[in-house]
Amino acid sequence: MSMSFTIRKFLKNNVKSLAVNCSAKRQIQPSRFVSTLPRKPTFQSNHTMRLNKPRFYASSTNREEIRAKAAVGPFTFKAAAVFLGVGTGLLLYFQSEKKRVEKLRKEKEAEKSKTQSFGKPKLGGDYVLTNAETGKPFGSEDLKGRFSLIYFGFTHCPDICPEELDKMAEVVDITKKDIGDNILVPVFITCDPRRDTKEIVKEYVKDFHKDLIGLTDTEDNIRAVAKLFRVYVSSPPDISEGDDYLVDHSIFFYLMDPEGKFLDCYSQNSEAEGVAESFKSYYKAYIESGGKLKA
Repeated sequence: MSMSFTIRKFLKNNVKSLAVNCSAKRQIQPSRFVSTLPRKPTFQSNHTMRLNKPRFYASSTNREEIRAKAAVGPFTFKAAAVFLGVGTGLLLYFQSEKKRVEKLRKEKEAEKSKTQSFGKPKLGGDYVLTNAETGKPFGSEDLKGRFSLIYFGFTHCPDICPEELDKMAEVVDITKKDIGDNILVPVFITCDPRRDTKEIVKEYVKDFHKDLIGLTDTEDNIRAVAKLFRVYVSSPPDISEGDDYLVDHSIFFYLMDPEGKFLDCYSQNSEAEGVAESFKSYYKAYIESGGKLKA
C-alpha cells in the first residue's frame, strides 16, 4: 500500500511537470508555422464587404458636369416649346407697344407744332421790288415754290452784314449738300436804298454766294417791305449826298415756306449748323405733309 502511494505521488508530480512543459510548447511552437500554414478563408457579411470596398471619388471635371446638369435642370422639348412660345409672345407684345408709343409721340409732336404755329407772328406778305441782277421786278410771288431765307442789311455795313451773309451762304451750301439744289433761296434786301443802287447791290451779293438774290427799290417800297417783316430800320435824319453814315436795323434771318408763309427767324447768335438743322426739320415736315416744291 505504501508502494502504491509512492508511485501515485511520483506520477502526479511528473504529470504536472509534463503538462506545464507541453502547454509552454503549444504556446511557442505555432509561431514558427504561422507564416507557412494557409489561412482559413474568412467570410464577411454583405454589409461589411460594402463598407470595406475602396471608394472612388469624382474628378473636378465630373463635378463640374454634375453641377452643370443640376443648374440646367430637366430641360425637355416641351419646356423648350413653352420657352419659345413665351419669348415670341413677349417679342410681339413689345414691338406692338413700341409702335403704339411712337405713334403717340408723333401725334403729340404734330399737336405741339400746330399749337406753336398758332402762336407765330404774322410776318411777310405780298411785295414787289427790283432784282439788282436783272433790273426787273421781283417779289414774293417769284419765291413761291421754294423755301427762302431773307436778310435785311446794307452794303456799307462794316462787319455785321458781311458776317451774317457769310453765315447765310454756309446754310445754303449745307442744304445743297444734304438735300439738294433749288431748295433754299437766299435773298438780300437793302434797307439803305438811298446809296444801294442796282449796280452796287449787284456787285455786292456776288461776294457771298452765286445764288444770293439782291433786291433794292425806292425808299417808300423798301420801308413798306420792312414793315411787313417788322424789321426795325433807322437812318440819320439829316444827310446829304455823299455823306458816310450807318443804318441801324434788326439782325435776323427770316425763313419762309414755299407758300410764302413765315416759318422761323434766326438771330445774330445763331450758328450756321443750327440754322441748317432747323431748316431740315421744317423741310421734312413740309414734304411729309404733302407739300411740293417747284421743279
